[in-house]
Amino acid sequence: MKHLLHFPLRLLSVILIFHFSFFVFSFSAWAEGRDSVFSAEPIPDSVFARMQGKSWPADCTMERKDFSYLRLSYIDEKGATHIGEMVCHSSIAPRVLHIFRELFAARYPIHSIRLIDDFDADDETSMRANNTSCFCYRRIAGSQKLSKHSMGKAIDLNPLYNPHVRTRTNEKGEARLVVQPATATLYADRSHSFPMKITTSDLAYTLFKQQGFSWGGEWRTSKDYQHFEE
Repeated sequence: MKHLLHFPLRLLSVILIFHFSFFVFSFSAWAEGRDSVFSAEPIPDSVFARMQGKSWPADCTMERKDFSYLRLSYIDEKGATHIGEMVCHSSIAPRVLHIFRELFAARYPIHSIRLIDDFDADDETSMRANNTSCFCYRRIAGSQKLSKHSMGKAIDLNPLYNPHVRTRTNEKGEARLVVQPATATLYADRSHSFPMKITTSDLAYTLFKQQGFSWGGEWRTSKDYQHFEE
């Protein structure tokens, strides 16, 4: 009889512990979501001043009024929460907020989201730091054509682990692999498994594609695995 009485008590204890654990988890998720920041506004004067002579050079032909300054919560690879900064074209701002809100909710790891001006608008330096960024007024490497980044319509996500890879041939007909950033040669081989690797089964790929972006990893002549553009 004693054992029969103990069994319901044990079962009740297990149920209570489960519900308490679920409550703690739910509260933590709610608190984290409550403290998250996803906002868009015209570029503030203080931010625009930081961009001068860097991502916004003297010969920039864009209109400031066409761009938005975003603040985005994200979670890094160690599980810490941060608030990042991004400047993008206002036409894609709502979709970018949606994408990064979903990535945050899924605890998708992003190393950093900082304005490229923090790296003196040097794309190679920003990529080596695995920094996610959007706007930078510049031309496509080896071309006079303006990059989609110049229009604020392209985002490079976790670029160290998702480099731009292409083959170049010299005057002797010798082919060589060009990887940007130059420190990412290990991650140019996509047959390997490693953190933050973007593939067609990745959540970031799914979210960007759902919002009308194309992925550089699907280009024909080169592969820009970090790059999503409208």
